[in-house]
Amino acid sequence: MLKKNYPPGPKRKKRAKAPSEYGKELREKRKLREWYNLKEIQFRKYVKEALNKAKQGKDASDLLIKILETRLDNVVFRLGFACSRKEARQMISHCHFLVNNKSVNIASFLVGKGDIIKIKPISKKKKIFQNIPITLKKHTAPNWLKLNVAQLEGKVTGEPSLEEAAPPVEISAIFEYYSR
Repeated sequence: MLKKNYPPGPKRKKRAKAPSEYGKELREKRKLREWYNLKEIQFRKYVKEALNKAKQGKDASDLLIKILETRLDNVVFRLGFACSRKEARQMISHCHFLVNNKSVNIASFLVGKGDIIKIKPISKKKKIFQNIPITLKKHTAPNWLKLNVAQLEGKVTGEPSLEEAAPPVEISAIFEYYSR
């Protein structure tokens, strides 16, 4: 039997359609949402919050990135305690981290300037945290975070910026999508 590399039926050339404006906006929204590993409801809430604050004269793009970057799961990832945001989220839900010496198991917890994030002393003995000091020596944290490798803790010293986060999307398209 002869196997051909095209489907049966009349042969037609398929034209590549240019995506619509809505399609571009939807793609950008999905990219950013998946980059930060968020559900649609959470992401929509953050975008609406940024749009509401933008009416007061602030830049909506900076506000949205600031909210997304200061989530605890992202901060744990940026400090280098986890290899991915999904892993950071799981570590947080398993109560391996202290924020200002209080146990936090909510990944969407927003950290502020001056907050100290560290691994629980009991959790440092776990197998997942055994190689952390070695990997942290190669890791460089963003400017708004200060990492103390010896004590396995990080401190929020500033606020994240849009240029430093450098998301791979066009943020204005996301706001256009949600302003419909």
